[in-house]
Amino acid sequence: MDTFISKILQLYINTIIMKYLFFLLMTGLSLVATAQIKPAAKGVVYGAKSTSAEGAIDVAAMQEKMISETGNFTGKIKGTVLSVCEKKGCWMTIAKPGGEEIMVRFKDYGFFMPKNIVGKEVVLDGEAKLSVTDVETLRHYAEDAGKGKEEIEKITLPKSEIEFTAKGVVVL
Repeated sequence: MDTFISKILQLYINTIIMKYLFFLLMTGLSLVATAQIKPAAKGVVYGAKSTSAEGAIDVAAMQEKMISETGNFTGKIKGTVLSVCEKKGCWMTIAKPGGEEIMVRFKDYGFFMPKNIVGKEVVLDGEAKLSVTDVETLRHYAEDAGKGKEEIEKITLPKSEIEFTAKGVVVL
């Protein structure tokens, strides 16, 4: 009986140790990934290395395709970066005609953007779809963007928007 209990105890301890080591590994990888973000400069590619400007269309043309076709878009678009997540570059927005913006996230959370990318023209390779973003998520993005408490509290309605998931970004 004592050996059975000791085996169970040892298994439990091993499980705790493995979880702790996994946590340390993931934390370390996250820190390395965010610490190695290249500053935005002409020709720098983030994500998919195959990303190029060839065949990219502007945001207005993408919107027209989405309206006239299936409501989705797969391909390359060209646009100007309006904002980026101030915490670690995990999202950005690009300009849309009419003063609005498109939320851009990165496929599988696989890469991040530098803070100095704001104002730069970029080509994004990926997929766009229409989505509704809930109030909680909108407030989270506002906080990440460094907005004040008053401005965040003014967000009270969900937002219907185009969401782009980029597998690669190249700075023009």
